[in-house]
Amino acid sequence: MPRIPGVNHKDAVRALRKVGFSIKNQGKHVVLSNGKRIVTVPRNDPVNAFTMGGIARDAGLTVEEFRALL
Repeated sequence: MPRIPGVNHKDAVRALRKVGFSIKNQGKHVVLSNGKRIVTVPRNDPVNAFTMGGIARDAGLTVEEFRALL
């Protein structure tokens, strides 16, 4: 599993919005969708490194692609 340490949840949401995801629901987690995929980002600062790696993978991005968006 890839690891992406030290990412703030707001930065993660901003990065995902750059690649076409939009916010669908907010609460303790932020739910985003691009029409094909649904990604859930917890509101933790920082987001756990393993969790963030899984979110990037679920969004169809590599670790390098996700870091470039931050």
